[in-house]
Amino acid sequence: MHVVVVGATGNVGTSTAQALAADPKVTSVLGLARREPRLEIDKVRWERADVNDTDLVSHFRGADAVVHLSWLFQPTRSPAVTWRTNVLGSARVFLAVAEAGVPCLVYSSSVGAYSPGPKDRAVDEEWPTHGWPGAAYSREKAYVERLLDGFESDHPDCRVVRLRPGFMFKREAAHEQRRLFGGPFLPGRLVQPGRLPFVPAIPGLRFQALHTADAGDAFRRAVTNERARGPINIAAEPPIGPEELARLMGARPISVPPLAAHSALRVAWSLGLVPASAELLDLALHVPIMDTSRAREELGWTPAHSGTEAMGEFFEGLRTGADLETPPLSQATSGPMRLRELVTGVGRRP
Repeated sequence: MHVVVVGATGNVGTSTAQALAADPKVTSVLGLARREPRLEIDKVRWERADVNDTDLVSHFRGADAVVHLSWLFQPTRSPAVTWRTNVLGSARVFLAVAEAGVPCLVYSSSVGAYSPGPKDRAVDEEWPTHGWPGAAYSREKAYVERLLDGFESDHPDCRVVRLRPGFMFKREAAHEQRRLFGGPFLPGRLVQPGRLPFVPAIPGLRFQALHTADAGDAFRRAVTNERARGPINIAAEPPIGPEELARLMGARPISVPPLAAHSALRVAWSLGLVPASAELLDLALHVPIMDTSRAREELGWTPAHSGTEAMGEFFEGLRTGADLETPPLSQATSGPMRLRELVTGVGRRP
């Protein structure tokens, strides 16, 4: 089996490529990304490609499956740029899959595609996917779900799987996620247990985390299991809330009203101190808790790491400066003393 992974060098892409390469059913993997990495993985060959303008059909011909993971989180201050890559780029991927005659498409959707939902019970894949309109990330994920609806209707011979993961973490991706969401002014060593006296406990903040290696395994299973089709939630237990975050950081939770937290983040974003907009906090407050029964039953998938273990690895990665030799994950991408982050503007350019 020959598999093409679009967006293969990031947090999810590297784990998916590693999981596919370890599967005896998979003979070769073509990893596509805007910048070639120095990372070497058995069975994996790298090529440059951009979903915005590359001829993707030539890369997809002869593939048994295409896994679409490419996604642009920044610049949050230019939503037209992220829309072009995430929505229009995804449309180009789907059209190329059809033109190349690829029999299987696996797409990474998100819990962020879901409409606001409950935190005290889990919802299954039938929950509406209209997103949270305030956040560009959520709007784009929801819109791509509609694109997939049309694609499935027009191309019934192509098996489509849309995995909807929770928030994904691993040690080696901590630097990238700090850069994308925390910005250059966040000291990684600040998250060492006991270093902070308290953490803000925002009522309603409860989300599901997932170790990215477990996500990669789910994508592998979606590719190789010919019975898998349609939307599938993937996440680990337990859900993460203020109490869990406080325990992981060895700090005391202090209640902070959502409006106060939103306002503080809005001011920091407006001043260019952080790249993550306040709307992403709103999204985390509104996403539902997902039922992952279908992943267990149809994929035979069970996460090897708990949600708290995944978050713990992320904090450890921040403290130790863990990374990987790919442009999205490497510390070198930020430049010495994070100067490249500052020069390009916090959240202003990708």
